[in-house]
Order: sequence, then C-alpha cells, then structure tokens
Amino acid sequence: MATGGGAMDLASGMGGSIEKEQMLTAVAEYEKYHMYYGGDEGSRKSNYTDMVNKYYDLATSFYEYGWGECFHFAHRWKGESLRESIKRHEHFLALQLCLKPAMKVLDVGCGIGGPLREIARFSRTSITGLNNNAYQISRGKELNRQCGLDESCDFVKGDFMKMPFSNDTFDAVYAIEATCHAPDAVGCYKEIKRVLKPGQLFAAYEWCMTNSFDPKNEEHQKIKAEIELGDGLPDIRTTNQCIEALKSAGFEVLFEENLTVSSTVPWYAPLDASSFSLSSFRLTALGRFLTRNMVRMLEFLRLAPEGSERVSSFLEKAAEGLVAGGRKEIFTPMYFFLARKPLNDNQS
Repeated sequence: MATGGGAMDLASGMGGSIEKEQMLTAVAEYEKYHMYYGGDEGSRKSNYTDMVNKYYDLATSFYEYGWGECFHFAHRWKGESLRESIKRHEHFLALQLCLKPAMKVLDVGCGIGGPLREIARFSRTSITGLNNNAYQISRGKELNRQCGLDESCDFVKGDFMKMPFSNDTFDAVYAIEATCHAPDAVGCYKEIKRVLKPGQLFAAYEWCMTNSFDPKNEEHQKIKAEIELGDGLPDIRTTNQCIEALKSAGFEVLFEENLTVSSTVPWYAPLDASSFSLSSFRLTALGRFLTRNMVRMLEFLRLAPEGSERVSSFLEKAAEGLVAGGRKEIFTPMYFFLARKPLNDNQS
C-alpha cells in the first residue's frame, strides 16, 4: 500500500493482519471494551494488548490514508502547514534529547515509523522502533526500505510493559502519543527507565486530560469516552497523574509543558468543521465525510471487508471528541515532558 494512496490502497489495507472475513467480529470485540458499548476501564486495562492490537489493525490504513506516515498532532504557528508543523514537532523532541550521530535511540510505540525516519534523518542516529502490532511493523519495514533506512533503523515487536531489551541499552528514549495506551503509567515508565542508560534522557508527548477536566461533569466524561473509544485507550490520565507517575518510576523531571497553550493555530484545527485545508483535505470534516461515504460504497461493492464502515464511524466519533476536548481545553495530545534517569540509579 502506498503511503497516502487512494481508495483501493485504503481498501486493501483495511483490517491490517486480521483476516478479512474476521473483520466484523474484530470490530464488535473492540467496541465492547468501551463505555458506549457497555465496557469499562478495568476490562480495557486487563485486556489492553488485545484491545490496542485490534485498534491498530482496524485503524492503521485509515490513519495512513488521512495523515500519511506520522500519526500525531503538533504545535503550530500561523502560516505553517500541518506537514511543516509535524516535522518541527519531531525536530523539537530530538533537540530536547540532545540527539547526536551514533547514539542508540528507542522509539516507544513507533507506529509505522514516520517520526522514527524523520528524527533519524534529522539527528543521524540509529533508532529502534518498539511496536506490538505486526501489521504496523511490516508497513514500517517496507517504508524504511523505500527510503534507505533499513540498515540504520529497525523495528522490534514487543510490549512496552515488558520490553525485550537488556538493562541500560539506550542512549535516549522517546514516545510520541503512544504510552497513553499503557494500562499502568508507572509500570510503563519503569520499563523505559530500565532500558535507558543512567544519566540519559526520556522525552514524550502524552495524551492527557488537563486541569480544566471535571470528572463529575457528564459532558466532560462523554468527550473523554469518545476519545477512548476512537483511539484505543484504556483510560486518559491527567497531566498531574502523568508527572506523578514519572516521579514514582524514579525519573527526575527536568521540564514539562502543555504545548497546546502556546500553539497559535489550535492543535485540533485539522479536524474542526470550521477549518478547511487543501493540503490536509482528508482530515477535514468534509474530507472525512467523503471518506465515510467512499468506505460505505467500497464495503457495499465488497471491495472492502464487512465492518469497514463501523471502523470509520468510531474514528469519526474520536474526531468529534478530540475537537470538543480541544475547544473546552480539557484535553491535550501534546503534554510534553523531559525526564532523566539518575546517574546513580541501580534499579533493575
């Protein structure tokens, strides 16, 4: 499948590694984890591997069709295109980590490796992408091969709660909108600290509820549930919970900031019905409307597997929740932090 390809590329990738005739069943099983379908947080956390794997099998082709290789939001200046802001967002992270040639770097929850490739080219480092989804790894390896990074960068299949790496392996670790899938933030951050060399840095963009979120507000809870359903999340932590989890895991927190506050273009603008852009048309409300109708037709013609339209629907629910969360300033997809593993750390 070509990155950012057309309708047939989207149809051919639907379901990821799930057998086409099993896709409808997989959609139903995924939906049942979430509040809208009677699910609960405990079920999502105890079955997070199955839930997140199903989510990315079902959603990756849609993401690639709409976003390209990099599935994340970005701090954005006026006059800056979405693509330009995404690259700058990735470069900012690399600079905060002080990446230099020959460093060995880990990308936790790397997707199909769009940020991995951009950061590797920008910093001339060797990056390993950790991902537990076989379909995304196969896409990532093919895209690495196409751009000539298949020898300097690689992918490893594994769970970021139980990483298949020795202690003190990496010179730097980062995660871009990925560790929000973890059922236990402290456990995830402890694993990251374990594989990071003493004195070295970990940086991340986290999805969080802000201090404006009121757990007793029904509308706020509805928005949160829409985001969890449409983005494969067991729960969404608050920014305070995120920082406390880092400290509990043994990290020294050097810097933290909700970058949405200083973004002169709202981070959710690409999804907002009031915004329109030809360069990111597929992400706009009109673009998503046309995509849903195209998917409906492809499924009717049996060119896309049964269940494809339902995936499109819960992804649209996510877009609605994200825009609402952004407008009310109760949610951020770019809570940035920079943390260091203590030099004298001896925890295994």
